[in-house]
Amino acid sequence: MGTNMISIPLPMLASLLCAVIAPLMLRLDPGRRAASIFFALLFADFAVQSLLVGLRFGYGVERFIPLQRVLPLSVGPILYLGFAALAQPPKEFRKSMILHLGIAAVTALVLLVMIRYFREVDVFIALSYIIYAVLLIRLARRGPDHLIFARLDIAANAVRWAWGAAGLLVALLTLDTTIALNFALGGGQQAPALVTMGSALLIAVLLVILASVPVLVAGQKSSAGRPAPQAEDEDQKLEASAREMLNRSQIYLDPDLTVQRIARRLSVPESNLSSAINNSQGMNVSQYVNGFRLNHAARLLRETDASVSKVMTQAGFLTRSNFYREFQRVYGQSPAGYRTQNAGPDAFSQKR
Repeated sequence: MGTNMISIPLPMLASLLCAVIAPLMLRLDPGRRAASIFFALLFADFAVQSLLVGLRFGYGVERFIPLQRVLPLSVGPILYLGFAALAQPPKEFRKSMILHLGIAAVTALVLLVMIRYFREVDVFIALSYIIYAVLLIRLARRGPDHLIFARLDIAANAVRWAWGAAGLLVALLTLDTTIALNFALGGGQQAPALVTMGSALLIAVLLVILASVPVLVAGQKSSAGRPAPQAEDEDQKLEASAREMLNRSQIYLDPDLTVQRIARRLSVPESNLSSAINNSQGMNVSQYVNGFRLNHAARLLRETDASVSKVMTQAGFLTRSNFYREFQRVYGQSPAGYRTQNAGPDAFSQKR
């Protein structure tokens, strides 16, 4: 009785906090709407899971146990897709959604139908946590340059968040494995206490997130404001001013360059700059700046004998994989191949 009294409020409180955070995620602008949607889905998922855990261990409601046991299979895919949305082109991202969500849904359905093998769900959950922790680590190791759809000013933070997301999956793996072993070896006698401990840790993390999200949203509003309507010719004029300033100052060589810094140089709101580049060039600011970096890298490859790695860093790229991928996309060949053929005019400078 005493254990239940301690454990009842914590999962419920965690559920409430997750329910509050979920809609706040929709107000974030990481650079792509799909990312904020998946982050909101993640916290909605956590809210439902915490509610079901509270009902099971706090009130003894067992009718929802099958659903409560398979829901963790969705955590890894949803979390990974939130970050993948910032790195993958639309067509590739749609394929990723179908693949990752499809596998999770089919696995959950099979486990629910084949109820006699339901105890194996813990194995599948553990595998899911491990797989998606590895995928998130791989994504984070590629650095902010890989997040080509992320807002320029949050790309570096997004990489740190991806590392934290991988750590979260490892923590969930540890907790779920401990609870599963307790049920297998001890009949689940310590499970309520373990749930209480896990809920307490989750609440601590949620409180930090809850305090941070309004600050991030406010920062977006103060830095971006509301986009002022602009005519097409105004977009083109602003983009031309940005192009001239970037070519003259070469601040794109700074890997820590932010949208705010560019907007301040031009004395315009960040939102107007982003809108002008998107409308006139069909890309976000991060991709736009990468174009100048690629242009600079191509010139160095033609005019100097510096190594490709040195050219990469001098051009403002942080990771080799992103540099090679973007160079291949724009110039149709590897940096080494481009140097060998001594290609003609720069591809990006001709794209107007």
